[in-house]
Amino acid sequence: MLNPIDPLLIKSVAELQRWSDSVRGLERRIALVPTMGALHEGHLSLVRVGYRHADRVIVSIFVNPTQFGPAEDFARYPRDLARDLELLRKVGADVVFAPPVEEIYPAGDSTWVDVDRLTAGLCGRSRPGHFRGVTTVVARLFNAARPHIAVFGEKDYQQLAVVRRMARDLAFGIEVIGGPIVREPDGLAMSSRNAFLSARARQQAPALHAALHEVRSLVRGGARDAAALCAAARQRIEKEPLAEIDYVELVCADTLEPLREVRFPAVMALAVRFEGTRLIDNTLLSEETA
Repeated sequence: MLNPIDPLLIKSVAELQRWSDSVRGLERRIALVPTMGALHEGHLSLVRVGYRHADRVIVSIFVNPTQFGPAEDFARYPRDLARDLELLRKVGADVVFAPPVEEIYPAGDSTWVDVDRLTAGLCGRSRPGHFRGVTTVVARLFNAARPHIAVFGEKDYQQLAVVRRMARDLAFGIEVIGGPIVREPDGLAMSSRNAFLSARARQQAPALHAALHEVRSLVRGGARDAAALCAAARQRIEKEPLAEIDYVELVCADTLEPLREVRFPAVMALAVRFEGTRLIDNTLLSEETA
């Protein structure tokens, strides 16, 4: 077995563009996995997805200030580049792009990227300006990395849909691929924010997955009324004393518009706070589900 190789650490946009141009010149395909660091198995699974579709993988590590609201957790978001580099060394990433803020947002910067409609509901409703920050930073990462494909986790289904639309509308020529949700043994979706959960909150957080499991069971049993399915999910989550529901919604998988009854494919999406830590999860409901 080959020994793991340290990824090349790049911190400037110009250097990353030169690297990507050289790889493209050799007719090799490049995958980009954008992250905010604090890596876990969910992120590493996206790197593996990248290697299934490309020859070289860039992982960006950048805690993006423009996607956090004023009352959100930007300052305390976990940062440990040395640990992240060690994990990526083991999984085999070729490049880690870890730029300072001024590389992504240079002095005098005044350009934003907005995606309408898809950002109106779900997390976009409760986190104003969040997706404007996401699409702006992703567009800049796309221009810096010049990848053929980009891999995003399906845990944030809305983000995946929004980035796909942006890539299509702006003709980036980049295929945006979703990576399956990776879960802990008790069903909790892996997230960097899980580190903020107290022991008690961590015990209760798998209620999100349990609620989604309940919805899937009801759909398999023939249930189609959105209000009833959302009520069942809420009832399961509200059994946990610390749970504060942000939203429970059934939406169209393509448009993200709320549904009155299940029309496949649909997504049941959840956002719940436990002692201030906001967790999201979802499940895709398709003909196969039923």
